[in-house]
Amino acid sequence: MLYLAEVQKQKGGLLSGGGKTELKLLACQRTDQNWSTVSEEVIAAEEASKLNDGALVLVELNPNRQVQRIQEAGRPLVNILQNFSRQLEKFKLKEDEIDQWKQSLTFQAQELNRREMDMEVRLEQLQQLEDEVQHLEEQKQEVDTSRQEIERLQAEIERNRQELEGAWEHLRGEQRRLEERQADFQQGTVLDEEQSRVMSELLDRLSSRVTPTGTVREHLHLAFELVEKQQATLTPHWQKLEEQKNAIAQQQEEVERLSQTLSDRQNALQQGQNSLVQQTAQLQINTADLTSKQEYARLVKEQLRNAEELYQQMHSLAATSGDVVLGKQADVEALNKMPLEELQKIVQDLQHKLEIDASFVHDQEQELKYKQEAIEELQTKLNHASDHDHINLELELTDEKDLYQMLNSSLVGQRRNMLQHQKFLKQHQAVLLRRQGRAVTEEESNNKINLEPILLQIETQRQQYSQEIQKLEREIEQIRSGVELNQGMIDNQTHDLDEKRQELKAIEENLLSLRRTTAEYYGRVNLYQEALQPIQDSLDGLRQKLQGIGESLDQFQETGDYQVQAIAQLRHTLQSLMPQPVLLAS
Repeated sequence: MLYLAEVQKQKGGLLSGGGKTELKLLACQRTDQNWSTVSEEVIAAEEASKLNDGALVLVELNPNRQVQRIQEAGRPLVNILQNFSRQLEKFKLKEDEIDQWKQSLTFQAQELNRREMDMEVRLEQLQQLEDEVQHLEEQKQEVDTSRQEIERLQAEIERNRQELEGAWEHLRGEQRRLEERQADFQQGTVLDEEQSRVMSELLDRLSSRVTPTGTVREHLHLAFELVEKQQATLTPHWQKLEEQKNAIAQQQEEVERLSQTLSDRQNALQQGQNSLVQQTAQLQINTADLTSKQEYARLVKEQLRNAEELYQQMHSLAATSGDVVLGKQADVEALNKMPLEELQKIVQDLQHKLEIDASFVHDQEQELKYKQEAIEELQTKLNHASDHDHINLELELTDEKDLYQMLNSSLVGQRRNMLQHQKFLKQHQAVLLRRQGRAVTEEESNNKINLEPILLQIETQRQQYSQEIQKLEREIEQIRSGVELNQGMIDNQTHDLDEKRQELKAIEENLLSLRRTTAEYYGRVNLYQEALQPIQDSLDGLRQKLQGIGESLDQFQETGDYQVQAIAQLRHTLQSLMPQPVLLAS
């Protein structure tokens, strides 16, 4: 099981040499992304003696709590923190996306509720208009009935007028005959009894023919009241029609305002799309520049790796060949003078330390192998990845390569130190074997080959390559930051454009609904006006006819009064022409 631990060293005395090295367990790995704290347990681990006190390491323990593998925890912790940071960023992006969906759903629900309320109001208005149209139809039927009654009264008045004119003609004829009789009477003649009786009957008939106008006036007054009542009923409808026309005018203004707003938003959307195209083109340029820089950095790293391999091979040659001088040399004279027991103790300590170094180098080489396999796996995924995952995989591959480079660089030095320790141990072992009287298989040669100048030149090249790589990595990081910034801006602008498209779509739907509603209102108002106007025209025609009937009735009344007066005068004239017995009889 893998643990995170802290190296703790206890200082030893001058005679005992190095102190005891222990590992303080801090956390335990449960899964790949899950760590949990453990009780502060301390285990002995001499394998970590070469590490500094307080250093953090990753240690793998077997079920018996023995150390199987140990490595520095700096870079793996950085990987864990980077993965955690990526997970946080992904989680934040998901939260933002969820919030956007929530806002969109809330807006759609509000818009749906508003439309449902508008539809309910419109249905109520339509039902009300239908009821009013039905009521107007009933009023129209009443007006038609009133028109028929008025036409009947008008026909009756016309008939009475014709009878009155006939009576007047008859009266005028009688008046002419009366005037003739009166002329005869002035000449001394008088009417006989039969003539007097006939004239009296004629006057009685004329008196009975005078038609009373009270009943007609009463019917005319009732007709006027009915017309005014119908007009009073129609007036609120005309007022409501005018209000609806004003409402339609306001809706038309709202339609024009929304049309202008829609045009402005469409222009803004087009400008945003143009800007997005430019930023996308710039992102492609920066991505191509980043790819070329990364390729150049890969080549330089390859040169550095070759230099390190050459450097390592030179050290291996120095370690395996006795004719090559490299690094620190043993003081043979001092070793020959020291006590044999002390020399044996030094040889044992050097051999133990060499074993620790060899074990650590082996573990680091295994870790380096795992990193190489991870890089190859990521490279395979990158070759088959989609455009959406390409950038993330490239970043992850770059991080893995950086880890590989760092681990490989540290391993080069560790290998070099191990070879130097191995060479140094062989020198001590040769002295010890000679002092013990045993044969030495390899003798020191006076003709040594010094590889230090060559290694110094290789080291200089390595430093130049390292500086070039650092420079390239800074430039790559700057370009990558610019690419991430451009990508973020593109994502934000894409999100803004999506919101603008949704808003534009909502405005278009609202405008379409408002135009449809306005057209429906226009149709209803026109229908309403078409239903009201014939009724109003009928009422106006009835009013004019009733006014004409009233004027004719006034004339008829005036004529009747004149007829009564004329009959009275005729009666008075007849009384003067009739003989006395007839007058007494009458």
